[in-house]
Formats: sequence, structure tokens, C-alpha cells
Amino acid sequence: MPAGFSRASGSIQKLDLTDSSAVESLLSSTRPAIVVHTAAERSPDRCVSDPMATTALNVDSTAHLSQLCARLGATLIYISTDYVFPGRPGEAPYAASTPTEPPNFYGETKLAGERSVLAQPAGVVLRVPVLYGDVEENKESAVNVLLDVVWNSNGKRTVHMDDWSIRYPTNTEDVARVLVDIAERYRDGNGEALPRVLQFSSEERMTKYEICTVLADVAGLPVDHIVANAENDPKAAGTLLFPLGVKRGRDWANVAANEGLRTGASATSVRLSFVDARTQGFGD
Repeated sequence: MPAGFSRASGSIQKLDLTDSSAVESLLSSTRPAIVVHTAAERSPDRCVSDPMATTALNVDSTAHLSQLCARLGATLIYISTDYVFPGRPGEAPYAASTPTEPPNFYGETKLAGERSVLAQPAGVVLRVPVLYGDVEENKESAVNVLLDVVWNSNGKRTVHMDDWSIRYPTNTEDVARVLVDIAERYRDGNGEALPRVLQFSSEERMTKYEICTVLADVAGLPVDHIVANAENDPKAAGTLLFPLGVKRGRDWANVAANEGLRTGASATSVRLSFVDARTQGFGD
């Protein structure tokens, strides 16, 4: 049964994860075998401006949820981030066993969540990098939002874009398929064969500038106003997770091959889709 908060509607039941009583009531009544925990405060600005609320959602609610799942005999799959690693140039790729060193407060809270989950007997961590996919607003994704830069609705003459920090944009639909694979293994009693800390990412290396050029090509828009900035910014170091688990890379050269663009009056929404997905089994 799906549950959400700000977008709860239809079959999605509204649930505030910081309301411990409500969470316990829902799980006790539904008795799920698998719980996938995707909620988090990930905005750097909000994490810094409201650390108490960030801690309540990213840390405290995760600890309560992991304890509750353990008591009910449910497997908890916790979505974490590559921000548990420092992202210093030359260090990637990171294996799941690499010592963690979060570079910011967001990463610290997610790492604390990981520890709460792993403290229970049936907790699983899945680390993912920067994500993109179907959104209501492009600002929801650090990748999708670059389409707004490409579209240039503000009419800026020049936009300087990072062209040195490597990113590995990963599609949310691919992550969902990996989650299904993990959940089915635990449901069928085969979960113990998996590591308890899993990592998944695309294998396409791209800077933000390169992402912009791909989006521009898909949308049929010029990029004359976007200037590549090759200067090293230590605050923007990219990371690559060394995948332990299912790998379904997607080829950015085939962006929108199936579904193309979905634009509104301001052309600020895009659905990115890919073909030629590659698949490998767990533990490769």
C-alpha cells in the first residue's frame, strides 16, 4: 500500500512519518512484509535552515520505522545517497565497504539513518546517486531542473555551467525496478544472499554542461547562452557508486527515444526515457 504526505491522493494514503503514533497504527493494521522508505529532506538549503526538522525526518523517523519494522517482522529497504561519501576528486568509484565521510549535513543525516536501519536484523540500505525522472516540477530533480536552464525562460544572456564535476544521473524507473528485485528476493526468502548495503547507479559519466547539451538536443533548443565552466569547484565534487547489485545502465544518447518531451505552456517539464537498458544480476 503506497503512503505519502504532501502528494497523498487517490490510493496513496497520507502519512506523516514524524508522527510516530500514526506510523505505528498504519503498519500495525496493514502488516506489510516489505517497507520501502524513500522519504527524506534532501534540499541543501532547507537542511541548513531547519536542521531540527531535517533531523526529525531523516534520522528520528527512520530510527522509529526501522524499530517498528523489526518488531512486526517486516523487511525495511532504506533509500540512501552517495552523499555519505566525500566525493573528493580521484576517489571514486566507491564500494559499499568504503569508509563513509559525509561532506554535508544532509549526508550526515542519511548516514545516521543507515545506521539505524542496519542496527535491526532485517534492514537493507540502497544507495543511489543524483536522480531524474517524471516530476511535477523540474526543480524536484537536480537533473530535470537543467531543462529550465536550457529553455532560458528568464532570457539570460550567459549561464556558466559546471563542466568538470562528473555525475552519474540515474533514472527513477530503473531504481524502482531494482527495488522490486530486492523486495522479491526478501519476500521469497532469498534476501540473506544479498549484502545489506547495496549501491546502484547509471554508468554514464556526464558533467552538468554535458547534461544540458543532451537536453537541448532532445528539446530542439539552442545552448548558445550556456558557457562551459571547467574550473574546479571543491564543493561540487562528483561521485560514482560502485554498484553491488542489479545494474541497469541507460544510454543518454537514446534520451526520449520512446516518449519524447512532455511540455506545458512554459515548456518546463520533460519526461526523460531511454532504451537499450543493460541488465546484470546481483553480486556482479
